[in-house]
Amino acid sequence: MKKRIIAAFILVVFIVTGLFLSSNYKGAVAASSKQVFTYINGAEPRYLDPALNTAADAANIIINVFEGLTRVNVKGETVPGMAEKWTVSKDGLTYTFYIRKNAKWSDGIPVTAYDFEYAWKRALDPKTASEYAYQLYYIKNAQKFNEGKAKASDVGVKALNATTLQVTLEAPTPYFLELTNFPTYFPVRKDIVEKYGDKWATDPKTYIGNGPFIMTKWVHNSYIEFKKNPKYWDAKSITLEKIVYKLSEDDKANLLAYEAGQVDGAESVPTDEIPRLIKEKKLKIWPLLGTYYYDVNCKVKPFNDKRVRQALSLAIDRTYIVENIGKLGQKPATGFVPYGIKGISKDFRDESGHFLPVKADLAKAKKLLAEAGYPNGKGFPEIEIIYNTSEGHKKIAEAIQNMWQQLGIKVKLSNMDWKVLLERRHKKDYMVARDGWLGDYVDPMTFLDLFTSYSDNNNTNWSNPKYDELVIKAKKTSDRKQRMQYMMQAEKILMQDYAIIPIYFYVKGHVLRDYVKNYYISPLGFNYFMYAKIEK
Repeated sequence: MKKRIIAAFILVVFIVTGLFLSSNYKGAVAASSKQVFTYINGAEPRYLDPALNTAADAANIIINVFEGLTRVNVKGETVPGMAEKWTVSKDGLTYTFYIRKNAKWSDGIPVTAYDFEYAWKRALDPKTASEYAYQLYYIKNAQKFNEGKAKASDVGVKALNATTLQVTLEAPTPYFLELTNFPTYFPVRKDIVEKYGDKWATDPKTYIGNGPFIMTKWVHNSYIEFKKNPKYWDAKSITLEKIVYKLSEDDKANLLAYEAGQVDGAESVPTDEIPRLIKEKKLKIWPLLGTYYYDVNCKVKPFNDKRVRQALSLAIDRTYIVENIGKLGQKPATGFVPYGIKGISKDFRDESGHFLPVKADLAKAKKLLAEAGYPNGKGFPEIEIIYNTSEGHKKIAEAIQNMWQQLGIKVKLSNMDWKVLLERRHKKDYMVARDGWLGDYVDPMTFLDLFTSYSDNNNTNWSNPKYDELVIKAKKTSDRKQRMQYMMQAEKILMQDYAIIPIYFYVKGHVLRDYVKNYYISPLGFNYFMYAKIEK
C-alpha cells in the first residue's frame, strides 16, 4: 500500500478517519440480504485510477473492482487471476501469460492481453505522471520510456494476440509474479480512458472494472457502494452481494458507529480506547510490513546539513512513542526496512544493522546542533511539522515537538486534509512532513527503491548516485546473497545520511465483527474482503 502502500500509506490506529454515520447513511446500508458488508475504510480517496493511486485506503477499493494477471487468495498466496497460466523462460527474463477465455469486463466485453499492454504503457507514459511508474521498471526499456529515452514500442510488454501477453524483463526478478497482482499492474480499458479522460475513475457509470465487484454509488466524502459483478470469471466463489465502504476521518465517530452496530468494522479507532478494546477482545491486531516516518526536506536550510537531520532524529524517543501513543506492540524503527523480510540467513533488519537508538540521545543531538552552528537552538528557524488530520498523528507530532524543544528549537504543528498533505509532500512544499510506507511485495527492494533519484514517491529532495547504483545492481543480479548485500549497503547510505526520520514499524489494529469470515489482511496493508461471508 505501499505502499505505500502508499502510502503507500496505511490507515492504522495512528491514522484515523471518519464522520459519525448519518440517518441517510444508515438507510443506504440497510440490508435486503445478509451478505452485505459495511466497513469504515478511511478518507475520501484521492485517486481510484490504478495508474495514479499510491494510497492503501484507495487500493482497498481498487482491488475489489479490478484484477491483475494474478490475484491474492484468502490464504495470501499469489494464484492465477486474469491469466489462467503462464510460462517463464530458463533465463528468467521472459514471461508469457495466457488470458483466460471467460475473463470479462463488468460491461461484458472480453478482457484481452491488449488491455494489459495499454495499461502498463499508460502508467509508464510520462504524460500520465504516475508516481508508481518506477514499479514497472523491471520491464525491459520501461524506465527509458518513462524518462523519454525510448519509444512505447521499445517497452518489453507486447500482446501477441488477444489472449497472449509476452513480458520481457531487464533482469531476472524473483518477485515479478507478486508484482502482477499489485494495482499499478491492473488492466484498464483504452476506450473508456480515452473517451472520459481524467474523469473516468470518478463516476460509477464509467468506472468499468474486471474484478469481483462493481461500483454502483459514490457519495463523495460519505460512502461508496459496490455490488457483486455477475460477469466476473470466478463469481461463483464470491459470497458477498454488496460492500459499502464508509469514507470517514474521525476515529471517535468510527468507534461510536461500530459500537452502535451501524457497521461491521472500522479501519481505525482512538488510541485512548486501545487498552479497553484489547481487554474486551474487540480489537484485532495484524502484522504489517511498513514504516511510519517523517520526511525532511533535504534541500531547505537548515535541513540541507546532515548534522541537523541527525540531531533531530537522535532527539526522538521512539520507545516512548510506541509504548505511550501506539500501545499495539509496534517496534521502534532502527532502520527503514521493517522486520519480517528474510535477509541472507536471518531477518534483514537484524542483518543490515540498527542505525538509530530506540531512546533519545539528547547529549549527542545537542552536540551535533552546536557543530552545525545552532548552540542550544540559537538562530535555528521555527520548524513546521505537517500531518494529515488524525488524533494519533497529532499525538505523535506533539510528542516530537516536545522532544525537539529540548534542543532549544521552536516547533509549529499544522494538520491538514489528507489530499492537501499528499499534494504538499509531492511538491516538496514543506519542512518536515508525516509519511508512511507499506511494502508492495515481500522484499527489501520495495522500501529501498522508494528513495532513488528517479522515484516519484521520494518526497525528501534527497538523492545519492551511489545509492542509485546499488539499487540498480541489486535489481540486476540474480545472486540472492549478492543482491541482499547490495541492499544492505544502500540502506546504510540512506540511514547514515539521515535522509528520513523513521519512527516505528507498523502493525494494524482495527475492529471487525467475529461473524465476518473468510477474509485476508495482507501484511502489505490491503484488506481482501471480497472473499468474505457474513455468518450471523
